[in-house]
Amino acid sequence: MKPDNFFNEMFEADGSVRPHYGAFADWLDNTPPEKITQNRQAADLLFHRVGITFAVYGEATGTERLIPFDIVPHVIPAAQWDRVSAGLKQRVTALNAFLHDVYHEQKILKAGKVPANMVIENSQFRPEMIGIDVPGGIYAHVAGIDLVKDADGEYYVLEDNLRTPSGVSYLLENRKMMMRLFPELFAAQRIRPVDHYPDLLLETLRNAAPVGIDNPTIVLMTPGHFNSAYFEHAFLAQQMGIELVEGIDLFVADNTVFMRTTQGPKKVDVIYRRIDDDFIDPEAFRPDSMLGVPGLMRAYKAGRVTLANAVGTGVADDKSLYPYVPAMIRFYLDEEPILKNVHTYMCANKVDLDYVLAHMEELVIKEAQGSGGYGMLVGPHSTKDERARYKQRVLDAPERFIAQPTLALSVCPTFTNKGLAPRHIDLRPYVLSGRGVNFVPGGLTRVALREGSLVVNSSQGGGVKDTWIVD
Repeated sequence: MKPDNFFNEMFEADGSVRPHYGAFADWLDNTPPEKITQNRQAADLLFHRVGITFAVYGEATGTERLIPFDIVPHVIPAAQWDRVSAGLKQRVTALNAFLHDVYHEQKILKAGKVPANMVIENSQFRPEMIGIDVPGGIYAHVAGIDLVKDADGEYYVLEDNLRTPSGVSYLLENRKMMMRLFPELFAAQRIRPVDHYPDLLLETLRNAAPVGIDNPTIVLMTPGHFNSAYFEHAFLAQQMGIELVEGIDLFVADNTVFMRTTQGPKKVDVIYRRIDDDFIDPEAFRPDSMLGVPGLMRAYKAGRVTLANAVGTGVADDKSLYPYVPAMIRFYLDEEPILKNVHTYMCANKVDLDYVLAHMEELVIKEAQGSGGYGMLVGPHSTKDERARYKQRVLDAPERFIAQPTLALSVCPTFTNKGLAPRHIDLRPYVLSGRGVNFVPGGLTRVALREGSLVVNSSQGGGVKDTWIVD
């Protein structure tokens, strides 16, 4: 794939600057290189001081790592963002409708629009949730939708994250950093704000309280400080003014959840949980879990507490169900999808499997339930031996794998050791569902810092950028 096949966010094909990058390009041209270097170093220092880190499991050099931050923003014109935002609302509305349906009447399965076995036999499908009515019918209160821009300049949905999507703290801190270091850039143009996200999230959680609770007690439940996103858990709890708790801080009595405090037990109404289903309640799921709260599912089924996101949301973001989201939009909303899916080959299908095995060097092959950039094969960047080993994994359990074309992910200028150079990016907007669908403009832009790499995950050597929606 030739570099000129990539859509460049900042530059036209003839090398001219795209209009929405005009103010930044002017600043870049008129700012001395030493000043830019000074600001880049200042950004690194500030991130260190704030403690914005993420954990990398299995690293002998230490678990905490600073997430690399690049000062060249990802700028999106308002007109394009308005179309993307309409597509996000549509998609998340349909996914919530799907989740309600599969745990109740299962109309979409009976209509044959989604294969029933792919849902019922999915490891993320939770039979415990069948028949449970959640407040407002909302299952995925917080969704992170990963978008990529192909060579045609159009955004495509790469995957949906509906379980415990992370990264929004970096979105907020990136903006705070840019405004502090480059106030002149914000004075020169209208960049839509993002700092109200904690207020939107808190409002979403309040609206999710059980029926009849007007002033709910809300907590954020974390697995603890060894979790890779612990910084974010503490950050969001502090920003919303709610308690950060671990499983040991909560207990269930009379099907009601209580928090241990120095003043005695306090009833809890809403739990923004950042713990996977398997570990949330040792009575209902994994009995060896030391992270959960015994009896939590009993309180949940009794309608005494709301879990955000709901248990069982993972069945809707499993990569094997991803190809059916356009069908969900048509079925529940009677609309055509605004945002397109990336074409996906299902290895459980014999025809697709044969194609994938014959074209491994051209495709990206992923585990249907994988995440974080782990467990996948990027065909064009793989060796013959790697493909041979991966082929055997696929043959051993084809239903566990999907494949997609290697997209010509858009590139954005990024500072490297050799100066500005194009690097591949994606975008994760955070969509909040409650009485309506809300989100802050833009999202977290992740950048693959290694030359030629298409893997943007921070655990795989990626970094982050500020995302600007400019009017």
